[in-house]
Amino acid sequence: MALHRARLALPILLAVCGLAAGCAALEPPAAPPAAPPRVLASPVELPPPPVALVTAPAAPTEPLATAADSPALPPGPTPPPPPRGRLDPGQDAERASLWDRIRAGYAMPDLEGDRVQKWEQFYARQPDYVQRMVTRGGRYLFHIVEEVEKRQMPAELALLPFIESAFNPQAMSRARASGMWQFMPATGKDFELRQNVFRDDRRDVLASTRAALDYLQRLHGLFGDWHLALAAYNWGQGNVQRALDRNRRAGVPQDYTSLRMPDETRDYVPKLQAIKNIVGMPERLGLTLPELENHPYFVGVPIDRDIDVALAARLAHLPLDDFLALNPQLDKPVILAAGTPQVLLPYDNANQFIRELPLVRGPLASWTAWVAPRSLKPAEAAKLVGMSEAQLREVNRIPPRMVVKAGSTLLVPRGAHATQDVTEHLADHASLQLAPEARAARRSTARKLAQGKPHQSTKAVKVAKTGKIGKTIARSGGKANKPAPRVRVAQAR
Repeated sequence: MALHRARLALPILLAVCGLAAGCAALEPPAAPPAAPPRVLASPVELPPPPVALVTAPAAPTEPLATAADSPALPPGPTPPPPPRGRLDPGQDAERASLWDRIRAGYAMPDLEGDRVQKWEQFYARQPDYVQRMVTRGGRYLFHIVEEVEKRQMPAELALLPFIESAFNPQAMSRARASGMWQFMPATGKDFELRQNVFRDDRRDVLASTRAALDYLQRLHGLFGDWHLALAAYNWGQGNVQRALDRNRRAGVPQDYTSLRMPDETRDYVPKLQAIKNIVGMPERLGLTLPELENHPYFVGVPIDRDIDVALAARLAHLPLDDFLALNPQLDKPVILAAGTPQVLLPYDNANQFIRELPLVRGPLASWTAWVAPRSLKPAEAAKLVGMSEAQLREVNRIPPRMVVKAGSTLLVPRGAHATQDVTEHLADHASLQLAPEARAARRSTARKLAQGKPHQSTKAVKVAKTGKIGKTIARSGGKANKPAPRVRVAQAR
């Protein structure tokens, strides 16, 4: 019986072993092919991020990488954000054009009417003017669009400098509004735009754009409507609020087109709408817009030491006018590192600047700041600092018959052995205060008399003889002294 069981078990055992061997010989089912990684297409090759200058001028500095360079440079202190990826390669054409990017971001309600048509025709009749505006704006528009998108604001706002200043960062209105965003002095100070002897941040490309968008966001928060916010940007928020209150009391609509306002403000939004329409469909008005590529025009290059503007432009291989177009806030022929920690340069020129800066032998700056210890006539100040009066007046813009008041900051030649750069406090707060010579002289005389300082005559009386100025007689205590020589009124010292 046991033998019979063994005989039965043997075939079963062999079958089980064969089945196991067969299973081991079979190949496992192939895993499904992994999905290829999704590639984020980038339509244009973006330039490398900004790089920082080395602190020691003599140390070799790696130049900015270009498209042909294989090794990447270390990023600067504030590298730009990575480019947004495109999930659809078919959108590459859109990314290649900055105009298409702006059109895609339109978010304000359209305004229609005769005023819009009037300004469309105004620009259509002046294609050369439109061309100049776009050529100037091409330097700055990418940066502005980037900042507008970061804040999720309507893309139309990036076009506002077209109607504010025609994208001229040196523009100055009759009311003294300055820069491509046209900030008034007081409003600029409210938004931390410094205005001093050395720079005017209302003209600074980065600072003024930041301030303008801050201001527009604040106004939109107050009024909840972009058209009203733009009216307030032009006319002032108090005026717009009073116009709204007037309409509310009268029981009439409180939208932009229903407000009673000056013609300049009434035309303000229609002008922006006209520019928006031109960018949207230029061919409808017979215009052709120069192509603007969708990548940065400039990069920020750190400045570690004071440097002459002319030298910086030469190291960057840029004409001086082109250098100042990107750095229009500079008011003097020297860049103070403590107040202007970076300059803007096109990418290729930034590469050249960083490569050639360490090769400079000698001082980078031939100018420095000097604080007047007391009120001085320009001739006296020039003598103290070792320069001609004409040069002092020209570089500091001192008009004739003016006195430099005590505590004023003047730009003067930097000594050959001077090693200290201008301090941050002086670079940020320097001011020049002037007074007419006659007024300054009267104040100086009154101050001396109040302090009991000796004067050449206690009381001078001019006696006229035969229509001419006679001798000056000094009288003290009612007793006549010897005739004193003619003495002019004490002048400011």
